[in-house]
Amino acid sequence: MRRRVLIMGAAGRDFHNFNLFFRDNEDYEVVCFTAAQIPDIEGRKYPAELAGRFYPKGIPIYPEEELPDIISREKIDDVVFAYSDVSHEYVMHRASIVLSAGASFVLLGPKDTMLKSSVPVVAVCAIRTGSGKSQTSRRVADILRGMGKKVVVVRHPMPYGDIREQVCQRFATYGDLDKHRCTIEEREEYEPHIDKGTVVYAGVDYGEILKRAEKEADIILWDGGNNDMPFYEPDLLIVVADPLRVGDELSYHPGESNLRMADVVVVNKVVTADYEDVCCLEENIRTVNPEATIVEAASPFSVDDPQMIAGKDVLVIEDGPTLTHGEMSYGVGYIAAMKFGARRIVDPREYAVGSIKTTYEKYPTTGEVLPAMGYSEKQIAELAETVNKTPADVVVIGTPIDIRRVICFNKPAVRVRYELQEVGKPDLSDILKKKFQ
Repeated sequence: MRRRVLIMGAAGRDFHNFNLFFRDNEDYEVVCFTAAQIPDIEGRKYPAELAGRFYPKGIPIYPEEELPDIISREKIDDVVFAYSDVSHEYVMHRASIVLSAGASFVLLGPKDTMLKSSVPVVAVCAIRTGSGKSQTSRRVADILRGMGKKVVVVRHPMPYGDIREQVCQRFATYGDLDKHRCTIEEREEYEPHIDKGTVVYAGVDYGEILKRAEKEADIILWDGGNNDMPFYEPDLLIVVADPLRVGDELSYHPGESNLRMADVVVVNKVVTADYEDVCCLEENIRTVNPEATIVEAASPFSVDDPQMIAGKDVLVIEDGPTLTHGEMSYGVGYIAAMKFGARRIVDPREYAVGSIKTTYEKYPTTGEVLPAMGYSEKQIAELAETVNKTPADVVVIGTPIDIRRVICFNKPAVRVRYELQEVGKPDLSDILKKKFQ
């Protein structure tokens, strides 16, 4: 008899694991998925068109809160955990729920979930969300382009809409973002690459995506999401670590796995972190992966017009996943506001509406800043309403994109930009030239 499987996910790694390991596997029957982390992604189906010959009706997606009941009702044999940026303790609590309900708890590894590319792959992953992975990816792309390489970025999945329309997406212009009705989170990841002329692929079926990306790339740059492992077998694995959260490199899943597999570890934020924390982080890196090359880096920022901040009451908007999955209380927008003399940071929590208010309740570590949540048109409207209700003189935009392209403000705004800058030697240019030139 086929073993009955439930996959716990968040509309990303779960679909990939299904496609690669379970879809055509006669030994297993995937009964359902459960959904966590991302709002309003349960209640859908993984469509029959993508699910394969064993699933003519598709596969339902239920809320993770129903996990024990589903295991019992559906006589589940195996529960596969397939999402990221959660503590080891969190993972084992879920494992305990699964085991107590009678099922086995499973984590699929790289041999079962990584595809091999016909062109070289550089993968950029992280210890935690908000470590600085995105600016590291942009820096790597810049170096490779400077070496004369045609770089194509493949981004970790974010299929939060109609899955059937998101099998294989190619982004080369802002018009492509509009065509695919991208969420704010998607725009934050894709736009900075598009601005530099780099094509980005993403979607649901990463086998099909790989075939298409290989046709136009000298090198594929895997741009990871959260702290997940790569979907493609990397020729060079770069992992970004954060000294502002020292200790997480040994206590979060699958960030620790990334650290142990890394060829290069970028220790970011060395200018803003305490020296003792940088030293502690680097000692932890050497303990578990003494062969990895450590690159120290900073993420210097600039502000379009700093005078707009000085002496003003400021509302700060930050990257959503950094504050939610990443559990940070603030980001670069807050740092910029304080550096350039804001009179006061206006706390938006009492003005939050709808799902934005719910986000603060779900992620209480968020500080007096506004997470740029926008997984649906309704949520984007609620974000705009929250911004416009908050009594501030100016908005400081700390997100990776100019969010004014998505929502309209009733007050002036200033944007913070940031890039990766290595400190000392070896740097990423040295490493990439040695590997690929």
